[in-house]
Amino acid sequence: MSIQEALSEIRRRAPLRVDPAWLAIAMIFAVLAAAVPPQAQASASFVARAVLDVAPFFLLSIALAAYARASGAENLIARAFTGRPESMIVLASLMGALSPLCSCGVIPVIAALLVAGVPLAPVMAFWLASPLMDPSQFFLTAGVLGVQFAVAKTLVAIGVGLLGGFGVLALQGMGVLNGPPLRDDAGNGGCAGSKIRNPKTVVWRAWQEPERRAAFARSAGQNAMFLGKWLLLAFLLESLMVVYVPSDLVTRIAGDGGLLSILGATLVGVPSYLNGNAALPLVAGLVDRGMAPGAAMAFLVGGGVTSIPAALAVFGIARGRVFAAYLALATIGAVLSGIAYQAFAG
Repeated sequence: MSIQEALSEIRRRAPLRVDPAWLAIAMIFAVLAAAVPPQAQASASFVARAVLDVAPFFLLSIALAAYARASGAENLIARAFTGRPESMIVLASLMGALSPLCSCGVIPVIAALLVAGVPLAPVMAFWLASPLMDPSQFFLTAGVLGVQFAVAKTLVAIGVGLLGGFGVLALQGMGVLNGPPLRDDAGNGGCAGSKIRNPKTVVWRAWQEPERRAAFARSAGQNAMFLGKWLLLAFLLESLMVVYVPSDLVTRIAGDGGLLSILGATLVGVPSYLNGNAALPLVAGLVDRGMAPGAAMAFLVGGGVTSIPAALAVFGIARGRVFAAYLALATIGAVLSGIAYQAFAG
C-alpha cells in the first residue's frame, strides 16, 4: 500500500468531525427541552421567524458571494495597488469594502501583496477595510439591522481603511514602520495569494461556461451551509438574550452612547465576536435591549478587525511594530466610528 493510499484509508476510517456550530445548537436546544420546555418551543419559533424575515437578504448575499467566486471578481484586487501611495490608499479602502474576504481570509492576500513589494500604507488600508464589509454582508446587515446601518457600516469600512493607510504614512514619516513588515517565515500567501501574483481575467458572464456555473453552485452551497449554521446559532442566542438579559442592564452599560460605552463595546468585541454575519443578530438583540447605535457600530467594527482569531492570524505573519500599529489603528477606527455614528443616529 502506498503512502497516499494509507492516508486515504486513515481519513476514511477516522471518526466524523462534529461541527461546533451545529453541536452548540443541538446542545442548547437539548438543555432547554430538558430544563425549560416552553422556552425551547419559544426559541424555535423565534429562530423560524427570524430566518423567514432575513431569507431574501440571505439568498441574495449567497448569490453575490458565489458569483464573485465563479466570475473571478476577486482578481480585481490587484488593480487597486498601482500608482502613487495616496491614490493606492483610497482605492485599497474602496476595494477592501467590496472584497469578499473575512478578517482571517484576507491574511494570505496581505502576505502576497507585501512580498510583491506593495507599500505597507495601502496594504494596511485594505487590511482594515476588507473584514468590515462586502457586498454579501451588506445585504445581510440591511436585513438584520436596517439599510441605514448597512450604508453607514460601508462608509465606516472605507473610513477605517483611509485612517489605517494615511496613519501608516504618517508613522513612516516619523521614522516608524520603515523596516520589513513581515516576519522572515511569513511565506508569500500560498495558493490564496495567487490572485495578487498572477491575477486572471474576470469573466462577468460566468453563467455561459459550464465550469463556472458549477463553481457558482458549489460556492453557493458551501456559503449557505457555513453562513446558515452561524446565523441559526446567533438567532438562537438572540432568542435567549431577549428573555434572560435585563434591558436595564444593557442600557446602563452601553445605552447612553457616551465615550465609555463606545470604548467598552469596542473592547468587548475582541473576545466575543464570532464572525461578521453571526454577530449581526446578536447586535440586533442588544440594540433591542437598549444598546446605543454608536456602541453597536463600535462593537461590529472593533470585533471585525481585532477579534482574537484575526489578531492571532496577523501576529503570525507581521512583525511586532506592524502588529501593534494594526491593533492601534483598528481600535481608534472602531471608537471614532462609534462616536460618528452615534452623533448621526443618536
